[in-house]
Amino acid sequence: MASAQFSSPRSSVATATMAVPGNSGGVRGGCSFGRANIFPRKYHDAGLRVRNVATRLPETELSPEKGVGCGGKLAAWTSIRQKRWEGELVVQGEIPLWLNGTYLRNGPGMWNIGDYNFRHLFDGYATLVRLHFHDGRLTAGHRQIQSDAYKAAIKNKKLCYREFSEAPKPDNFLSYVGELASLLSGASLTDNANTGVVKLGDGRVVCLTETIKGSIVIDPETLETKGKFEYSDSLGGLIHSAHPIVTETEFWTLLPDLVKPGYLVVRMEPGSNERKVVGRVNCRGGPAPGWVHSFPVTEHYVVVPEMPLRYCAQNLLRAEPTPLYKFEWHPLSKAFMHVMCKASGKIVASVEVPLYVTFHFINAYEEQDKDGRVTAIIADCCEHNANATILDKLRLQNLRSFSGEDVLPDARVGRFTIPLDGSPYGTLDAALDPNEHGRGMDMCSINPANLGKPYRYAYACGANRPCNFPNTLTKLDLMEKKAKTWFEEGAVPSEPYFVARPGATEEDDGVVISMISDKNGEGYALLLDGRTFEEIARGKFPYGLPYGLHGCWVPKK
Repeated sequence: MASAQFSSPRSSVATATMAVPGNSGGVRGGCSFGRANIFPRKYHDAGLRVRNVATRLPETELSPEKGVGCGGKLAAWTSIRQKRWEGELVVQGEIPLWLNGTYLRNGPGMWNIGDYNFRHLFDGYATLVRLHFHDGRLTAGHRQIQSDAYKAAIKNKKLCYREFSEAPKPDNFLSYVGELASLLSGASLTDNANTGVVKLGDGRVVCLTETIKGSIVIDPETLETKGKFEYSDSLGGLIHSAHPIVTETEFWTLLPDLVKPGYLVVRMEPGSNERKVVGRVNCRGGPAPGWVHSFPVTEHYVVVPEMPLRYCAQNLLRAEPTPLYKFEWHPLSKAFMHVMCKASGKIVASVEVPLYVTFHFINAYEEQDKDGRVTAIIADCCEHNANATILDKLRLQNLRSFSGEDVLPDARVGRFTIPLDGSPYGTLDAALDPNEHGRGMDMCSINPANLGKPYRYAYACGANRPCNFPNTLTKLDLMEKKAKTWFEEGAVPSEPYFVARPGATEEDDGVVISMISDKNGEGYALLLDGRTFEEIARGKFPYGLPYGLHGCWVPKK
């Protein structure tokens, strides 16, 4: 049982429509979804009643991975069962009536082409999931993003573009030489936009990954792929941060320079496709720039991290991956944090900090003295104790073979203090005792009203050990240095996403949305109260969905 209870009862009826033709009444792999067996005729739990569902699901068109079924196994690490689905979900509990809009979640959802299975979590072809909330009801759907990489794989029944750990297998030496040439030009790099999804200030919704060509516009209502997001400038480049900073008025991202190690800090106006360079940061260490999966901003500054986990051209050229994939660990190159003024592009601080490894920054803000002068930048991240082995722990074989041993590397909320007084060094400490969240920490969100400002609360995935992957949802109180946890035995939750209640004045007044893969191979959408962190509602999917990465909220127009 989960550690939080349902609130007052509410009942709704689920209907579903299938977008893929096939035989009705069952799905391969030992789980059937016929008319009578999706849900029991009457469901009682904590005083809740759910009516029967009449839904027929056809067989999937996607081939499952060899040796990976659904009966009693997590769907989190299993390819999506079919290309498309949509329908209304049964709701247990009560969805707040103010919650009107759409939550979109992106992530890898197809890890095989026929009988060929991918190696790594980050290799999978993108699956976009939609949760639409309206007047206490919940409809859902999912659809594959139609990237060139995905379409080519389906058509040719083989890998055609380079993914995170996968590379096309050349037929002969000449094709190998041609593939290397296309890699150097960027032609063979994937456009598989499987990492994040953002709503731009002008309302366009874009799915993203770390390759610039993997920026794809989608329709948030139908999940249809509308086409590439084409930048109209001449900046070029092959890669950017997978997590731009996006608000109604701003779009910031970093472009790593692999030739002359450094980063371009660029900005884009709402409604525009033109990136404009605000400034450049030159790397202070290493043979290449550090990986910048994400970065933080404050009201007046952009923080540019320079990790000792650095891009590696040689590893990119390899047909078979190393344990660090496209990166190399360079502890002797040291680690740095740079701070750039948004208005002028001037670098106002560049400090050495202790070694660190992070995928995701949580937030940053400006620390002031009693006279209101900014004296330091505080930047928080999900920090893996400078342990780069976390990357290899995300191999699908490792995720699918949990034996009960505690193998998840420790992580913490790493808090950087970057002085603006010219000091050469900054500090990195734990913002709270890592045992508060089980020494697991990743996939974070905050109240977007506090982006770049002082804040108290963050929501993330933590750990209930032993485990091989973050398996709890955690509310962090960075003022009291305490954490509240939601946990269900055997389940894998995805990123907790905070949506504020309209008109709210308290930072944690809202709901937290997550999608859960449970231990029985099924799954559901989960709503937690942002303040109490207790469960208030859930909506069961007709079958378990793969683990997803990052999401965004599209409010009702």
